[in-house]
Parts: sequence; C-alpha cells; structure tokens
Amino acid sequence: MSATVVEPTLELRDVAKSFGPVAALRAGTLVVDPGSIHALVGENGAGKSTLVKIVAGVHRRDSGTFRLRSTDVDFGSTAESKAAGVAVIYQEPTLFPDLSVAENIFMGRHPLGAGRRIDRATMYSRAQELFDGLGVNLDPRRTAKGLSIADQQIIEIAKAISLDAALLIMDEPTAALSGVEVDRLFAVARNLRDEGRALVFISHRFEEVFELCDMVTVMRDGAYISTAAVADTSVDEIVQQMVGREVAELFPKQDTTIGDPVLEVRGLSRTGVFDDIDLVVRRGEIVGPAGLVGAGRSEVARAVFGVDPYDRGEVTMSGRPVRPNSPREAIRAGMALVPEDRRQQGLIVDASVTRNIAAVIRNGLGRLGLITDSAESHAASPWASRLEVKTAALDMEGATMSGGNQQKVVLAKWLATEPRLLIIDEPTRGIDVGTKSEVHRLLSELAGQGLAILMISSELPEVLGMADRVVVLHEGRITAELDREDATAETVMRAATGAIDDSVPVAAGTTNPEGGR
Repeated sequence: MSATVVEPTLELRDVAKSFGPVAALRAGTLVVDPGSIHALVGENGAGKSTLVKIVAGVHRRDSGTFRLRSTDVDFGSTAESKAAGVAVIYQEPTLFPDLSVAENIFMGRHPLGAGRRIDRATMYSRAQELFDGLGVNLDPRRTAKGLSIADQQIIEIAKAISLDAALLIMDEPTAALSGVEVDRLFAVARNLRDEGRALVFISHRFEEVFELCDMVTVMRDGAYISTAAVADTSVDEIVQQMVGREVAELFPKQDTTIGDPVLEVRGLSRTGVFDDIDLVVRRGEIVGPAGLVGAGRSEVARAVFGVDPYDRGEVTMSGRPVRPNSPREAIRAGMALVPEDRRQQGLIVDASVTRNIAAVIRNGLGRLGLITDSAESHAASPWASRLEVKTAALDMEGATMSGGNQQKVVLAKWLATEPRLLIIDEPTRGIDVGTKSEVHRLLSELAGQGLAILMISSELPEVLGMADRVVVLHEGRITAELDREDATAETVMRAATGAIDDSVPVAAGTTNPEGGR
C-alpha cells in the first residue's frame, strides 16, 4: 500500500522581490507541511521579513512560486491573506486597548442577535471556548489595556483560530516574554500543531528552535540555503550555513598602533534595554559591537553620547567623567556620533553640503556674532575634499545626493569637530559596494591617525573585516569580547544568539547565560 502524500500548507519556491535597485529577496524557498512547526532562521538582512510580508500580503512577489493549500495565490493586501487562512503573530501585537478581549477577537465579525445588535453573551462564550481550547486563563470581558505582551499574543492566536487559519507565522514572538510566558506560548503552539495547523517560527534563539520546532530552513543574503529536520542538525551546522562567507577585500584594514584608553564605560545599565555594560575603546582602535536586532548596540551608543538616559554606570573620556544626558557635553569631551538613520538624524536634507558639514562647528565660525557663507565654505571645503564627496558644487542640497555621498557628508560634519572618539552606527547601510570600500578605507586611515572608533554594524563581515576587537551583545548584555584573531563568524554568531560555551571568550564582568561568570 502506497503512503499518503501530504500536500504542503505553504509552498514558496525561488521567490524574488526587489525594491528599486535593491534585491531584498533573490531566491526565497519555504515549504511548510500541516501539523508541523517550521523554524525560519538567518542573519539580519537574510530576507526572512520580506518573505513573511509576501505571505502576509504586505508585498507582492516579483517572481517565483507561491502556493497556499495547493492553490496558486498572489495576495494584494493583508485582508486577502487573512481571508485565505494566514495569520501573523508579531512580537508586539496591536490591539484596540479600550475594547474588551472578546471584541478584539471578533472585531468586524461580532455575533448578532435581535435587531442586529451585538450578542455579547454569545461573543464572550465563544471567546471563552477559544481560550479553553488553547489551555489559557483569560477573561474575555476585561479590556485589552494593560495586558502583557504574552496575553496580547494569545488574543491574536485566538483570533486566528476563530478565522480557521491554516497557517500561523510567529515573528520573534518570545523576545519580550518571561520564561513562564514562553512555556505557555510553546504549549499553545504545540496544541495548534497537533490540530493539524502549520506554524512558521522565526527566532534568533537557537535553544527555542531546538525545543519547539520540527523543521528548520536557513536563509542567507536573500536566498534559500537549506532545510533539515531539527533532530538531524545542530547549532554549529545552522550557524555555519547562516554566515557561510569569507571576509572579502572590501575591508582594507591597515595595521595601527593601539594606544591608551579614550572611552571607558563602566557598569552602564538601563532597565529593560541593556545591563552592566563595560567597554573600552583605545586610541587607534576600531571596536565593533556585534549582535542581532534588539541586542542593544545602538541603545548603548546613544546613551554613551548622551542622547538617551541611563540608570546607572559611568562614562569617561581620557579618564574624565562625562555628564549623562547631554550630547553637548559629549561633543565637548571629544565624542562624535554618526547615527544609524543618516537622513532623519544626521543630515539636513534641504540644506547645502557646506551648511551640513559646518553645522556642528558653526558657533566657532562667527565674527561679531555673524556667520558668513564664505566662513562656512572655508571650513567645509577641506573635509569635503578629504572625504571625496562627489558633488558638482558645495551648495548642492543633501536630498539630491546619493546615499554614499550623504554618508560622507555626515562623516565630514563630525570629523570637522576634530573628535578623539568616533561612534559610527551602520556606516555603510544602503550604499553601493564601491562606496562601502571607500568608507572602510577612510575608517582605517582615521584609526591609523590615532582616532578611537566604535563601529556598530549589522553586517557581520563588516565587523570581522574592520574591527580590532569585537564586543558581542545578546539581549542587552555583553556575552563575549573577542580579539581580531579570535573573532570568526561562528564564534560571534554563537555569542550573539546566547549559544556560547567555554570555547568563546567571555568578557570580564559579564554573565554567561548558560551559567557562571
């Protein structure tokens, strides 16, 4: 007797999606069977989110196969996706806070009684049946305001079941949950699997993947890499497939003489964001904080520069304390910050190149309280030339320049302050390969001239290629500190996901999540 062939609930094959010249997804493949929990893993930028948004109806694919329950589909909206039986449970659901739990579940589909008025007794009864089936204790009558993230996620799951969703996608659902809440969510997920529903579980936490999931698909650089049964693979194999790249010649890192400490951070903590951060950046050194989305890298940098507050700890520059919550004080101490979002936070898009470069040093350019265009131009021109800003004239507006030139202008603005410490967040995001190499060359030259650099990047090859030392963060804590020769894609990724062991050097004063100091 031949075995019964099970048709996949979800079938994506060689799906591609581009946004202008940027290919967010080159060849995405994901096949999920009914009655299974399927993990989808990959580095930041691997294409996971784009793939999910295609399934959810947020984006339309450019090419490739997309089938749901053996039917070719091409959703033009999230409503179409939901109607077809797809539900996405996000890390932080959006409910109507002033409505009851039951009203949120049945929004737009309330059971009606006499006179077409909402039959609240039936609505509450149906909501209670859903919660009983999920094995959770929630009051359908209470308002949604004040509910924990975990309870909000359960409400979204109940809504999906009420719609008879065949496919549930959980996108980093445990990031904001406690251990007890994670256990409850996993119990619910297993119940849904046992009912024959298909689940996609997206997570950076390998211990959760191995505890919960049946299958795992790995993506890298917008393309499918592999699929395996969780029982037949290991953390090491998955990490190898996730990173799978060698540092190219895009990183012209020159040898430098590393000097005395410039920045010292001790015990820096902000409740719920980062905890007990110890960090040193020396003259001529590039330190690369590494970690996955939500690890706390940018938040630490913003706190050091005084943009965001911190609860306790100390920041010093060359041994002198820096007053918290004051970017002005940080600048006076010799810090410069090139932010992650250059257009929104680093650039005045409707101002000229000259005005942008001179923005931070304008107070020192005036005579008798007046700042002339020629004074600004005289101050900005050498930096524009040094950074090879490709503009027809220095009066060109920032909005009209390429992403690479915008980044160079923001860099020039801060280098004009002659800092001793440069904090640069995502130095090459959104710029072409050639310009990336130019930015890397510049950073290497600046370090060679004695500048201390704290370089935050979500691109692991960039961190490995440029940093003299890599500091790895996981969920707001430093889990490893690696010298350049010890930092590999595998060791960094293991520490970034919390899957560290004795083979990974743990920074002094940090806690190993698997026990010990």
